[in-house]
Amino acid sequence: MTTEPSLDLPPAQQARSRLTQQRILEAGTALLEEGGTEALTVAAVASRAGVSVGSVYRRFGDKDRLTAALQHAMIDQFRADIIRRFAPLRADPAAMVASAVAGLTETFETHARLMRVFITAGTTDPAVARVGSEASIDAGRVFRQFLEPVLPAMAGAPEPELRLDVVFRLVYGACMNRVLHGELFESERPLTWRQLTEELVNIACPYLLGVPGQ
Repeated sequence: MTTEPSLDLPPAQQARSRLTQQRILEAGTALLEEGGTEALTVAAVASRAGVSVGSVYRRFGDKDRLTAALQHAMIDQFRADIIRRFAPLRADPAAMVASAVAGLTETFETHARLMRVFITAGTTDPAVARVGSEASIDAGRVFRQFLEPVLPAMAGAPEPELRLDVVFRLVYGACMNRVLHGELFESERPLTWRQLTEELVNIACPYLLGVPGQ
């Protein structure tokens, strides 16, 4: 399976055509979540969406291009969800750090099933891995931009921008491991997503700001 970052798909001009395209994407997403890339066939997507096989081919081409479209759609939604969740209750630095960490972990939790499919596919498909890496780097950029206002509070810390990057890597890595392997892979101690988020905040705030997490 090979996916291409540049899809060059024909635009869905009319409302009915856009609706059909959305149904195809929703059907493909459901199949990936239920059975991984093996379950994703053009025929299965057409049946699930209630459209003809030709309709899928006209809009997305073969399975590889459909898979690429589904990956890009997930990435777009992931990015939008992170930005939407970056909404601190207060503007103080500790609240912003907590909001950034929680925004990232909650978005991973929301998209865990589909992300697991693409993470796994990326271990054997360089194109999927490349698109995933580009999206991850972009998520890190969004994370750091959101936390730029806390930089003055980090004036005493060495290389504050590096520290923001390290915190993103820490949170991102913990979430990726949880998505791929589940809650109890590396430890027998149960740890919910909410508890994981709270502990990551408790790590990030002292590291960045020299204050306890909130």
